Amino acid sequence: MPARLVPALLAVVLATTGCGLLDGAAPQQQEVTGPALDVLATLEVRDRDPRAGYDRELFGERWADVDGNGCDTRNDVLRRDLDDVDLDRRNGCLVWSGVLVDPYSGVVVDFERGPDTSPEVQVDHVVALSDAWQKGAQQWDAETREAFANDPLNLLAVDDDVNEAKSDGDAATWLPPERGVRCAYVARQVAVKAAYGAWVTSAERDAVARVLAECPDEPVPAEGEVEVPALGTTS
Repeated sequence: MPARLVPALLAVVLATTGCGLLDGAAPQQQEVTGPALDVLATLEVRDRDPRAGYDRELFGERWADVDGNGCDTRNDVLRRDLDDVDLDRRNGCLVWSGVLVDPYSGVVVDFERGPDTSPEVQVDHVVALSDAWQKGAQQWDAETREAFANDPLNLLAVDDDVNEAKSDGDAATWLPPERGVRCAYVARQVAVKAAYGAWVTSAERDAVARVLAECPDEPVPAEGEVEVPALGTTS
């Protein structure tokens, strides 16, 4: 794993992906650009819908191969976000091992594929599926929900303990413990919600605005900003 400062790596990991192995995996429903504060102001503010009826299966097959490259979304994200990746030599797809620097905490995780070790690295929905369900996704069609669940803009490989602490919280209830990445984190949430037309609660809007007040020029991530490895290569 190349030596680097954690904040620098965090900034890269939190930058937008959208070309190479994940190109076209699940296109955004609309293009979103500009300062995150400006985009935040365009989001509808209203109370949550009831969580009743939520089921992960309503967002399609878990880690589908939506881009048709032969790899499921989880392995695509692991290949994108881990360093020193060792791939299955037969298909260049399955990630056997790698090194993750958790984008939320800076914790370093040595990943090894296996029933007991694979869960140590999870793929987080930056905007949780349950949160989306309560803020618009109940009205989406099945295709849109599957696109949302597999959209690389909304996915990051993360440490399991950090991900479990986050659960399905929004910015009003959870923020990354690494303060230096909070601006990029909430900007990504704003971008995802704007792209899919999901709304925010007043508490969530206020929490995001407080973070962005410290970085008023923070842009929403725009697709194609970061090169990612082509299929069959490692990071």
